[in-house]
Amino acid sequence: MTRVLVLYYSSYGHVRALAEAEGARSVPGTLVDLRRVPETVPDDIRRNAGFIEDHTPLATPADLETYDAILFGTPTLFGMMAGQMKSFLDQAGGLWARNALVGKVAGVFASTGSQHGGHEATLLSFQIPLQHFGMLIAGMPYSFARQTTAEHIVGGAPYGAGTIAGADGSLAPTETDLAGARFQGAHVAGIAARLTGADRQGEAA
Repeated sequence: MTRVLVLYYSSYGHVRALAEAEGARSVPGTLVDLRRVPETVPDDIRRNAGFIEDHTPLATPADLETYDAILFGTPTLFGMMAGQMKSFLDQAGGLWARNALVGKVAGVFASTGSQHGGHEATLLSFQIPLQHFGMLIAGMPYSFARQTTAEHIVGGAPYGAGTIAGADGSLAPTETDLAGARFQGAHVAGIAARLTGADRQGEAA
């Protein structure tokens, strides 16, 4: 089995909706776990800001080593990944020191308040620490042709899937956004399956 982790942080549910699109599960022989990173915002601030309740199981940095591929989801905050996700990655120094994530496949997806709110900047800058870990980055290539439509607002980019939440968070992911998330999930899982299959063939030889 190819093991894929979908790891996310979501304040208002937009990123969680993309994470739950489950594209990776469409690849035969793939085991997918959905996990979230720990919250760092105090409970009173969460309540006052209207953050969603989320009972998805938590991940720990040590968990990352056990997967063949990881899809990371984050909202955009001031043109960058959320601090909760950055804090989680900052705790993975032990994995970096042991090269434990080298050669694993990674993808990034995100939500933004507006089309020009740092969507692509977040997707691209998130890839920097992943490359320090030695991971192989898979985006959302133009073989997902629906990302080129001009008929309505579309989240995501060749760098990863995404959605536009609206300045007040009132927009939900469109069917195109969810299709992009499913496409990227299957794309990442498919690459991981080919790589793990090649590794097993090499070990058998």
